Amino acid sequence: MCRLLLVKSETKFSIAAELQRFAAIAAHSKEFQGHGWGCSYLENGTWRHYKNIKPIWEDDLSGFGESWLLVAHARSAFKDEGITIENNMPFHDDRYVFIFNGELRGVRIAEQGRIGAEKIFNFIKRFNHGNMLEALTRGTGIIRKRSKYIRAMNIIIAERDCAYLASFFNEDPDYFTLHYRRAPGKTIVASDPLPGYDHWDKVPNETVQVIQ
Repeated sequence: MCRLLLVKSETKFSIAAELQRFAAIAAHSKEFQGHGWGCSYLENGTWRHYKNIKPIWEDDLSGFGESWLLVAHARSAFKDEGITIENNMPFHDDRYVFIFNGELRGVRIAEQGRIGAEKIFNFIKRFNHGNMLEALTRGTGIIRKRSKYIRAMNIIIAERDCAYLASFFNEDPDYFTLHYRRAPGKTIVASDPLPGYDHWDKVPNETVQVIQ
């Protein structure tokens, strides 16, 4: 399964510094996170996207500048299949950026997408009529009802001025629990606490919320 990161700040921060911390948790994860990685960040109010098939800890992260908002994903491909850069997250459209970590079995939804995570992103957007929190709540609720089993379903969706998360899991809480850190003017959500930061809290299971 994959590793997730969101950094949201009122002032600019170094993208490279946060990605280096993220690379450390990916490299030391109990599951292999080396099937490529990607990130999206705001630059002058516009989304910029980057993907690489290399493991994040083998990539050169020094070329990234500064931003107020960063979303990153390190991939652990299900059954080591579909390892192509097109399947790397974040997935995105003109407005939203999406990352996912988890495993769903027997999902009964009809949706377009190269892999399951992209299908989930597109399915959730069906219900967005101006309120992404409501869409995320409704979409994940239907997916849960239409799945035989959900090992975990962790989702972060970001737009330019807001971000949202959903977290559900039925096993291995040490691995699937998301962590967050709120400091004045800066919020971080990650699959594991990032090195160099203290005072982390856990995102409760069965959560759908706005990231403040």
